[in-house]
Amino acid sequence: MTQISVSRNSLPSEVQHSALLQLLSNPLLLCHTTPYLSCYDILNLAATCRAFRFLVYHTPQVFRRVDLGNVKSAQFEIAGIDRGGETWRNVQVDENLTEDDFYSGPLRGIFSTLRRHDILRDVQVLILDGLSVTAELVHDVLVDPTFSVRILSIRDVKNLNERKLRGALQYACRESRPKGTPRLKGLYVFGPKEPDESLLNGGGPSPASGSPITAAVASAWNSRSQKALTEALVEDPESWYARRGDQFPRRISSEWASTLVACAGIIAFDTVLCTGPRHINSSAWGTVNIAALDAASSPAGANIPHYGVATHSLDGCASCGVAPEGWTVWGEDSFAAVRDRYERRSSNGNADEIGRFPLLAPPPMHSANLKVAMCPTGQPVNPRSASMHTPKHQKARFIPRCLDCLRDRYCAGCRRWWCETCFVGPWASSPGGGHGGAPNTSVDLVRVRRSCWECGLNCHDCIDFTQRTCHRCGGGYCLIHNEGSNMVAVRPCLGDVDILKTGG
Repeated sequence: MTQISVSRNSLPSEVQHSALLQLLSNPLLLCHTTPYLSCYDILNLAATCRAFRFLVYHTPQVFRRVDLGNVKSAQFEIAGIDRGGETWRNVQVDENLTEDDFYSGPLRGIFSTLRRHDILRDVQVLILDGLSVTAELVHDVLVDPTFSVRILSIRDVKNLNERKLRGALQYACRESRPKGTPRLKGLYVFGPKEPDESLLNGGGPSPASGSPITAAVASAWNSRSQKALTEALVEDPESWYARRGDQFPRRISSEWASTLVACAGIIAFDTVLCTGPRHINSSAWGTVNIAALDAASSPAGANIPHYGVATHSLDGCASCGVAPEGWTVWGEDSFAAVRDRYERRSSNGNADEIGRFPLLAPPPMHSANLKVAMCPTGQPVNPRSASMHTPKHQKARFIPRCLDCLRDRYCAGCRRWWCETCFVGPWASSPGGGHGGAPNTSVDLVRVRRSCWECGLNCHDCIDFTQRTCHRCGGGYCLIHNEGSNMVAVRPCLGDVDILKTGG
């Protein structure tokens, strides 16, 4: 049978436009296609003819999700800016230009254009990752009625004053706020932004000429970078529910805890409050001896605030398998959810979920529903309707803890930890109490210690696996952070012959 192939370029442009127009005229297909296109591509599609322009500008769901992270006009890249230097004077055209107007100028210009074309009101998921975003700009998104943003992502942004941002969030969530405000229900601010999509195509250098050597080098480079990026994306598990340990690459200020408390039930974040028994929001508050914990803790962990921001996701305690406050299970009510005698939930809508469950990256592609943004992979969006049919061991769960609650009881190597019931602290005179004296060196009372500066605090099993004593100089060394060392001796004590034998 003869196979006939028709080139796409051989078809008349009218036929191509007609077929594509008929395909995208289906609202379902259009709304599931546009989130994968950049704003530049969508506007170019609208500029092809009047039919496409009407379709794009008169379908509200087209601009439901707007990602400005890769828009060139939104970038703020002026190298060498110095407030007292010449570069600043050159770019500061108006003497009355404020710092906020200067740093948020590109985004304000884009918002003005979207508002003029009556598009801004349709944007419900707004992604500004990596751009120049000021606290005043976020305040406008919160209070300006022309914005309808429900989920905002400002991860890894520049020129953001976090103190002013916390003040704007607390003001927007005040008790005397107008009814129905703020419209914003989810804020991504702590986690890292997603890698640039352009890297998915290789990310390597493009060939400068048509020579075979240049093409071969570029092809090899693209292949290696594509493989490395693919492996990194595949191996990176979902935050909180699947990935254990530290969830954020940077340290979060403790002042954010009061903001999370003020926004509880109103705005959800990509983190939650720590549920350790030392915090008053914990279900285990009052069930453990705080005085004994303070006496047995190291001086750095004696004063723990009333609230803390969770930065670590944990499994159950290495000894008892649980935690004093229990698990955070997707879809289950918190201890504070009030029920009447007929077991009906009396909390207001999704207020119990907002603040109890973290937002999961990346922001949702096809929805602005907050439950979709919080729902773990493979779990039902409405878990209460399916909870009777889901075994308990298959439910997504984790234990959120702050760094203060994990001090002296968390292994950075294997990510195991010991709860306050099973382990009081390293300064305890006995397993059941503390005395505030010198730290105890007994293996039964000390769970983690530092044997390598780079490794951090590790448990005894991790230390036995990574630490060795040199048979030649008698010094201790780490197998991971002393490259070239072997199981017998550290690298400086090894001769050239020994290094060749061990392959160092």
